[in-house]
Amino acid sequence: MSKIIYLVPLFPLIGFLINGLGRKFLSKPLISIIASGAILASFIVSVLLFINVKNTGSISAAYFDFINFANVVIPFAFQIDQLSSLFLLIITGIGFLIHLYSSAYMHEETSHHYARYFAYLNLFVFSMLLLVMGANYVIMFIGWEGVGLCSYLLIGYWFKNINYTYAAKKAFVMNRIGDLGFLLAVFWLINKLGTVAYVDVFANVSKLSQADITIITTLLFIGAMGKSAQIPLYTWLPDAMAGPTPVSALIHAATMVTAGIYMIARSNILYTMAPQTQAFIAVIGLATALFAASIALKQDDIKKVLAYSTVSQLGYMFLGLGVGAYTGAVFHVMTHAFFKALLFLGAGSVIHAMHHEQDIRKMGGLKKYLPITHITFLLGCLAIAGVPPFSGFFSKDEILTAAYAKNPLLYYFGMAGALMTSFYMFRLYALTFLGKFRGTHEQEHHLHESPLAMTIPLLVLAALSVVGGFIGVPEVFKADSHWLEHFLSPIFAQSAALTESHHLSHSTEYTMIGTSTALILVTIIFAWKKFSNYVPNEGENEGFNKLLANKWYVDELYNSIIVKPIELFSGLLKNVIEKNVIDGAVNGVGKLVVASSRQLRLIQNGQVGSYILIMVVFIIVFLFAWINDLTIVRFFNKLF
Repeated sequence: MSKIIYLVPLFPLIGFLINGLGRKFLSKPLISIIASGAILASFIVSVLLFINVKNTGSISAAYFDFINFANVVIPFAFQIDQLSSLFLLIITGIGFLIHLYSSAYMHEETSHHYARYFAYLNLFVFSMLLLVMGANYVIMFIGWEGVGLCSYLLIGYWFKNINYTYAAKKAFVMNRIGDLGFLLAVFWLINKLGTVAYVDVFANVSKLSQADITIITTLLFIGAMGKSAQIPLYTWLPDAMAGPTPVSALIHAATMVTAGIYMIARSNILYTMAPQTQAFIAVIGLATALFAASIALKQDDIKKVLAYSTVSQLGYMFLGLGVGAYTGAVFHVMTHAFFKALLFLGAGSVIHAMHHEQDIRKMGGLKKYLPITHITFLLGCLAIAGVPPFSGFFSKDEILTAAYAKNPLLYYFGMAGALMTSFYMFRLYALTFLGKFRGTHEQEHHLHESPLAMTIPLLVLAALSVVGGFIGVPEVFKADSHWLEHFLSPIFAQSAALTESHHLSHSTEYTMIGTSTALILVTIIFAWKKFSNYVPNEGENEGFNKLLANKWYVDELYNSIIVKPIELFSGLLKNVIEKNVIDGAVNGVGKLVVASSRQLRLIQNGQVGSYILIMVVFIIVFLFAWINDLTIVRFFNKLF
């Protein structure tokens, strides 16, 4: 099986090259077949690798020395184990459905731009595959930077809109801030251990001092904060909605934003040995979950609600990592990939039917016009709200249970975030699908269900959102039933050996599950009744609601304390240093040369007598200099 590992990233790379180079010649059907077929081929190989890993254990393949300098050898190598094989299925499986969906959603684009879109999409998947398949931190970093570049290209896909290009630039810059932390951590590992290979680092982690481990894990987490949109580096993610809706689904569901979770889960032993960093991660994750959920309560753009929901759910994943529930965090990555991709693609179906309208206040009553989109979107809302037996219930319950075992306060705050999730998701659902249609008569006249290429992915993802959680049924329901925990146990074995397990009694777990489920259902019913017959009100976004609607004015704060001072300082450098000093020096040299040349040219006057005079004068000067030079040499010879 090691001989076919390279095929997984190779197929998307080939798709990128064919569509990228042939964008002016290929037809739309052929473009979509090439792009989608490449991801499907990767998915098939990923399934074979997953089965092999499940049966025989991890496999690896090294191809060449990527870096070989002094005592540092970093090979270009892939490692397929339980964690990476699971992520391969998520990336290629969800990625294929998004590619299929895109073939219909982007049909209005010209062939040239259609090919450009699918080329970027294939390159994005290739980079993400490289990230999770790498056998060392350097290969991971290559993929890490690749998804950052591709997100810039895809978010700014409609580059003629200046706001979209600004959003793409914002995502790129904020990710670079986090990437610097990741890069410093890699250098630190090389300096201390002389290697960045996972096998070698984790085997020799005991050679690192506590200070080194804390610094390395903190730097890696800074990288994760940027890529996975945690406070304070989260503001790029909602703005990433500028890209096409399938791009939002790909970035927010199965790929880029989960890279930070993967990286910390991969480095679990380092974090288990750094309790201070773990506590920091738990606090940041919980704060992000609550903060983003509060903003989502009052957003009116259908994609912005889902964007802040993604930030909030990522916060839950980091909460799980922070309390040592590594399996729970990975489990939530998987279930979140199902229901969040479903919700984004469902939103795309609504936007497609509404002729690019995204304001949910101008929707309503779409239930009868979009029956498939409606039922699948409802299932996605139930899953993300954590209603049993949908997938989100199992993964979120595992994280909250671990949080309670660590510190009950973490659980109570986490539960508050879960209730906010239920409220804003069913506010979104009710405003979109229930009540009367609030759009224009022309929009209502053209409302229709999306084509099969868009509804088939919705149905598949809806099915996964319903049943996907059963691979992680808590022991309180059925002994020894958590298949995912057993499957991932080799990855987290070192951490498990160092961690004292805190199992809650079954009665406590039953009480927590019953209470949380009851509260979530009450919240859903409240939101359903409150917004099912919504009537726009001009004063609804006043006071505290205005603060939430304007996202706590964080972007404005960043502009005031970071962007504007940098712009002022840059303006100072440009207007004072550049113009007066740098340009002044360069221009001064040029003016000096011109002025001196203007005077020297007067010597060339055609008068032979003048030329002879100048020649005699310079002969005398040279003779005088030569005599003095001899005198100085004799003086120093006598002196020494």
